[in-house]
Amino acid sequence: MLKQYKLKNYKFTLIFLVAALTILGILLIGSAQPDVQKKQILGFAAGLVIMLIVSVIDYSFILKFSWLIYLFMVGILALVRLMGDSSGGAQRWFEIGSFRFQPSELAKILLILFFAYYFFKHEEKINTPRVLLGSFVLAGIPLYLIVNQPDLSTTIVTALIFAAMLFVAGISYKLVIGVLAVSIPSFFVVMSLVIQGNFPLLQGFQSNRIMAWLYPDDYPDLAYQQQNSIMAIGSGQLWGKGLNNTDVTSVKNGNFILESQTDFIFAVAGEELGFIGTAVIIILLLFITIECILIARKAKDIAGKLICCGMAALIGFQSFINISVASGLMPNTGLPLPFVSYGLTSLMSLYIGIGLVLNVGLQPKKY
Repeated sequence: MLKQYKLKNYKFTLIFLVAALTILGILLIGSAQPDVQKKQILGFAAGLVIMLIVSVIDYSFILKFSWLIYLFMVGILALVRLMGDSSGGAQRWFEIGSFRFQPSELAKILLILFFAYYFFKHEEKINTPRVLLGSFVLAGIPLYLIVNQPDLSTTIVTALIFAAMLFVAGISYKLVIGVLAVSIPSFFVVMSLVIQGNFPLLQGFQSNRIMAWLYPDDYPDLAYQQQNSIMAIGSGQLWGKGLNNTDVTSVKNGNFILESQTDFIFAVAGEELGFIGTAVIIILLLFITIECILIARKAKDIAGKLICCGMAALIGFQSFINISVASGLMPNTGLPLPFVSYGLTSLMSLYIGIGLVLNVGLQPKKY
């Protein structure tokens, strides 16, 4: 379980990047919602400790329990659907005292672990129908449970993580091209059906959010959140209005952005830190993603490579979607910005994932 590691292989750069981004997030949360800043600080401290502990546990030892991990993941997702607390029409959380636990955030990390093991065990047979069909079924169960919470945005990110890991595992390029050939036209067909109001797989509020994004003037009550977010980002100009400012023209101070400490923290960054601040956040997220990929390149086996690439996909895709929503490039959806948004489940899960990546880095392949 524990090995003798060389300190020179410990990726302190990655620790610095995630810590710097989290501290920046804590400052923004304190400005957006001061009441929850202390909780995020506690989450940061606990996350660092958990990350350091996980980083010295051999990931190969953890992967021995992959099927138990998978069953636990499916179990908590099913349990929250049956016994979870509801909010805003969604049933995604467990209330534990004054804290909320969101299983779907932890499920992303557990899914990465399981499929790192699954694709490692079937590395030589990755393109056989049995292995591919098995992976789709195994991924489909947690995806089904998440989408029925309902949580379409987390479902999309989780599906993208799975797709990225499948690609890295060595799926045939012919299959990739075939999937793209079907998926791209299907996207336009779906959008056409949504506009016509004839797409049954989306719930009413989901279709309305897409329509509000496409036609904001026709859906002012639904589009105002994104419109105010865009206004906040633009009003910050180059240097921003400053953290904790009392500017009466501030979109944040006027409470024109709901959930500014979570899904729309990027809007707070744009208004208070300006273009420079948002650029720093994007660069830090990009460097963290790249660092995960660089560690993956030196992994001793495909399982370690998949863990790192899975985390890179999680951080990269989720960051892109969150920032796109805040800036109006995608329809409104609820996803936290990794390491920046308030949310202890998200933060702790990410630090567990980074701990796993660090352990992969401690065991580089020998040339």
